[in-house]
Amino acid sequence: MMTRRRVLLGLAAALALPSFAAGQSDAEVDFIRAAQLDAVSRVKTALARGVNPNTRDANGETGLIIAMRYEAMKVARLLMATPGIDLEAKAPNGNTALMMAAFRKNREAVVELLERGAQVNQKGWTALHYAAAAGSIEITSLLLEKHAYIDAETPTGMTPLMIAAREGQEEVVGLLLVEGADATLKDGGFHLNAAGFATKADKPWIARQINAFLAARQR
Repeated sequence: MMTRRRVLLGLAAALALPSFAAGQSDAEVDFIRAAQLDAVSRVKTALARGVNPNTRDANGETGLIIAMRYEAMKVARLLMATPGIDLEAKAPNGNTALMMAAFRKNREAVVELLERGAQVNQKGWTALHYAAAAGSIEITSLLLEKHAYIDAETPTGMTPLMIAAREGQEEVVGLLLVEGADATLKDGGFHLNAAGFATKADKPWIARQINAFLAARQR
């Protein structure tokens, strides 16, 4: 089974055209293609022809998630302003538009989604996990300012700090520690804390950073 880590890394590399669900109309197919290509006039035409703004491709991603994946901001803004758009729609893997924007380190998109009411916190994987994985100090800070739960747990109990430590995101690790992340927590699968994940991922400098922070706090 593909691990969640491979899924996350695959998000950044997946630049092929989206697939199309069986039975979709020509207008729906064009809508999905246009969402990736930032072809806003084609999306407008599809919507005018009655295409649901929450139409999904064969992978279960909505047009808005696709637009965020490919940083198609003109289409994203159009869809965000379209009546009936579901900002919280989830792909089968749990991704939302906000999570995708965070992973792509698209601060502009994150800000606009939040201004329109996108939810920062949810059960399981969150935008903060994705920002931590991507190593975005800016978006991590922004999400924390919007009251993102700093010790949010994935289904296996991984926190954003664990993710950042495993991925070697030193600056994000430092930020999360200063902002109050609990470095003593352990996940439910490997039973490792954040320093343990860094060590397991062959990033000893991150483990030293975390352990030094814990030691200083104890003093």
